[in-house]
Amino acid sequence: MPDNWKNDPQRPIFVDGEYLYYYLYNADYVDGGAGTAWRLATTTDHVKFRDRGVAIPKFSNSNGDCWSGSLVVDEHDTAGYGKGAIIALVTQAPQGRQAQYLWYSTDGGRSFAAGDLAPALPNPGVHDFRDPKVMWDADRERWSMANAEGDRIGFYASADLKSWTRTGEFVRTDIGLLECPDVFRMTADDGTSQWVLGVSANGKGRGLPATYAYWTGRFNGTTFLPDRDEPRWLDWGFDFYGAVTYPDHDASGSENPSLRRAIGWANFWDYPHNTPTLATDGYNGDDMIVRELTLVAADEGYRLHSAPPAALTEYATRTHRLGDVTVQGTRDLDIRSGAYDLTAELVWDPAAAPANIGLEVCRAPGGGRHVAAGAFLRGSYAYVNRRPTINPTGGESQTPIDPAAGRLKVRLLVDRTSVELFLDDGRTVHSHRVFPLSGDDGIRLYVHEGSATFQDLTIREIAL
Repeated sequence: MPDNWKNDPQRPIFVDGEYLYYYLYNADYVDGGAGTAWRLATTTDHVKFRDRGVAIPKFSNSNGDCWSGSLVVDEHDTAGYGKGAIIALVTQAPQGRQAQYLWYSTDGGRSFAAGDLAPALPNPGVHDFRDPKVMWDADRERWSMANAEGDRIGFYASADLKSWTRTGEFVRTDIGLLECPDVFRMTADDGTSQWVLGVSANGKGRGLPATYAYWTGRFNGTTFLPDRDEPRWLDWGFDFYGAVTYPDHDASGSENPSLRRAIGWANFWDYPHNTPTLATDGYNGDDMIVRELTLVAADEGYRLHSAPPAALTEYATRTHRLGDVTVQGTRDLDIRSGAYDLTAELVWDPAAAPANIGLEVCRAPGGGRHVAAGAFLRGSYAYVNRRPTINPTGGESQTPIDPAAGRLKVRLLVDRTSVELFLDDGRTVHSHRVFPLSGDDGIRLYVHEGSATFQDLTIREIAL
C-alpha cells in the first residue's frame, strides 16, 4: 500500500505475463477527503507487488467514483473495443442509486475510459445493488454476472458485456448483507470439476465469522445450486473481508484448473478507521497474504484448503531449524523477528493431554503484550487471541479440534500488522490484524498443565 487508504481488492487478471491487481484507493484520506479511485499493482509471484499508480481516478465522470467490480480480458471483442481490450464492470452510484457501469482499457489496463454514461445494468429499484463479478460461461458461450443485492446474489447473462438479462438468484437470509460475490469452477483432488460460489458475509449473529463464506455445487447458467445448505468459511479470524479469487496461469496464459488464489482485505467494517499506522506510516489498509487454494473432497461435499504462496520461501532471509522442542511450562526463544513464517506440528499424549499448547508471538520484551495462537485442549478448540496486544477490538477466534488426535499441524505467518494461523495443511485459517509496538518481536512457547512437543519447529525470517 503506497499511502493513505486502501480497501476492497478487485479480482486480479493475467495480462502479458503478469497479474494486474486493482484495489480501491483514496489519496485524500489522511486529510479527510472522500471518494475512491482504482489503483493498480502488478505481480508475477503473488508475494511482491509493484505499484503502477491510479488507473481510474476518483470522480472520473458525472456518475461519481468507482466502487468494486471486476475485470475481464475481451479476447473475442464481444464489446467492440478491440480484441484483448480489458473490460471492467464497476459499481457507481449517481444520486445514491447503485448500478453497474462499463469501463474499458486499450493500453493493457494502465488506464480506463467510460464506455457509456448510462448503466450496463440499471438498478431495478433496490437499495443494495453492487459488486458485479463477471466471468465467461464457456458452456453457453456468453458472459455471466453475479451481483450483490442485499440478501441475495442476482445472476445475469450477456453476449456483449453492455446489456444484461437477469437469469436467476441465490438467496441467503441468515448471514447478513451479502457482498463481493465470487463464482468459479475448479478441479478437485478427486479429479471432478466443481463450481464454487463465495460471498463476503456477516455470520456473527449465529456465532460464525464475518469473512468469506462459500458453497460448492452446480452452476447451470442461470443460478447456483449448492451441495449443502450451510456455508463453509475460508477464514475464521476477524479480518479477511471483501476477498476475491483468481485463476492460476502458466507462462503461455493457460489456466490451471486445480489451483486458484485468493486475496482478502485485512480489515472489517466494524472498525475500518481504527489503525495506528495512520500516525506511524501515513496509511490505513492492508491485505492478508495471497493464498493458494485447492479443492479437497470432504464430508458433505468439498472444502477449500489454503496455503501461503509457494514463492514466499524465496523471501526467507534466515532459516532457524529447531527440530523437536519439548516444553513443560514456557520457553522463550532466542529468535526475535517482526516478520516470519513458522511451522511445526504440536504433538501430545492424548491419555495425558495438557490443558493448553501454543505460542506467544509479537511478544513485548518484558512480556505482557503479545498475540497467542494455539490449541486449548480442555475446550477442544484452536484459537488466536489478540486481546493482549494493540488491535481494533479485543477477541479470540476459535475453531474445533479433536484432542484425541494427539497432534495438530500449525503454520503461523507474522508480519508488521497481521497474524495468520493455518491449521492442518490449511483446512482452517484464522487471520487477524494487530499492531505490535516496535520491539514487540519475541516468541514464547507454552504448554500448560502437562507437556507437549513442537515437532520439527522451523522459523523462516521474511523480508521483501
